[in-house]
Amino acid sequence: MTTEVFRSDVDGEGLRVGVVQARFNEEVGTLLRDACLEELVRLGVDEEDIFVCTVPGALEIPLALQRLGRSGEFDALIALGSVIRGETYHFEVVSNESAAGIAKVQLELSIPIANAVLTTENDAQAEARASVKGLESARVAIEMANLVAALDTLAGQVDED
Repeated sequence: MTTEVFRSDVDGEGLRVGVVQARFNEEVGTLLRDACLEELVRLGVDEEDIFVCTVPGALEIPLALQRLGRSGEFDALIALGSVIRGETYHFEVVSNESAAGIAKVQLELSIPIANAVLTTENDAQAEARASVKGLESARVAIEMANLVAALDTLAGQVDED
């Protein structure tokens, strides 16, 4: 028996990617963005095919993603931000609602969204993870855009038979 397995495809050539970055905890956001953009270009995404916008904080990310996704101009989207635990329950609310909103937009619009909104205990943890998470978000976005395209092609082939 031979089972076909989809291989990870991180070739970004010809893909258009939208990035939404929260400005809250801006230093961490900048590290995330820089690593993400560098990796997108390294993976073959043309700089002219990358759109970046900023929003005040993590709770505003889903709305911007939704508008970008509805435009029909993007193959994948990326959410960048940093939520750092404070002394109140607000951390849990922002972390949970931001993640839920991002997931809802992804499923509602059927567009891949790489969620790189860090949720950490302190600034040091956020700064230590930012570059790696930014890079990973680019790879996730490209891989998922290619997987969705492959699945769409497969669905088209199945419908034709």
